[in-house]
Amino acid sequence: MRIDLTGKTALVTGASRGIGESIARRLAEAGAHVICAARSAESVNRLAGEIGNATGLELDITAPDVRDRITAVLKERPIDILVNNAGVTDDDLFIRMKQEAWTKVIQTNLDSAFSITQEVVKKMLRARWGRVINISSVVGLMGNPGQVNYASSKAALIGFTKALALEIGSRNITVNAIAPGYVSTSMTDAMTDEAKEKLNERIALRRLGTTDDIAYAVVFLASEQAGYITGTVMNVSGGLYT
Repeated sequence: MRIDLTGKTALVTGASRGIGESIARRLAEAGAHVICAARSAESVNRLAGEIGNATGLELDITAPDVRDRITAVLKERPIDILVNNAGVTDDDLFIRMKQEAWTKVIQTNLDSAFSITQEVVKKMLRARWGRVINISSVVGLMGNPGQVNYASSKAALIGFTKALALEIGSRNITVNAIAPGYVSTSMTDAMTDEAKEKLNERIALRRLGTTDDIAYAVVFLASEQAGYITGTVMNVSGGLYT
C-alpha cells in the first residue's frame, strides 16, 4: 500500500526535534508540503531545508498572537493535514506540584491545540476535506505517578478528539489521536542498561518505540486509506498498555 499525499499541505507543531521532526520527514516523503513549526526558527528552517518540500515557521504555540500567525499562514495556503504534536512536561508529585507547572502544561498541550485547530478547521470545513491528528500519550490512558498535569492534558486531548470528530465528520474531516508509549530519546539513551531492561520488560514487544513508529502512524491517518477512521485513539505503545 503506497500512501500518496501529493498536493496536500501539512502543518506539524513541535517539528524541530524528536517525534515532530520524524513526522515532518515522513509526511514529506509521502508527497505532502510540510510546514514545520516550532519556537526555534533556526531548527525549523534547517529541517525544512533538509526535507526540501517544506517551509519553516517560527511559532510559539502559547503566544497570545498564535491565532493571528495561523491565519497568516492560511492566507498563503490551505492546511489539509494538521498534526498537533508540540507538548511539554513539568513533572512533580501532585502534593508538591506548583500552580505554574499545572498551568504551563495545560496551556501548551491542550489550550494551544484548541486555538490552532479552530482556525485551521474553518478552512477545512469550506474545502470539505481535512485531517486533524492529535499526539496524545499512553499516559493519558493509564496515568503515571508524578505526571498529573501531563496525564490530564493528554487525556483531555483524547476527549477533544472524540467530540470534534462527531461535530465535523459530515464535512469529510477526520479527527484522530495517537497515544505513543515510551519512545527512544536522548533522555532514555542516558538510562542505565538495568533501567532500560526493566522498562522493556513492561512492554510486550520488549523494546522502546522509535520516533518513526509514531510518524508512520501519522502518515497513515493522514491518508485517503484512513478516510473511514475518525474519533479513534491509536495506541502505539508496543503493548505497554492494552
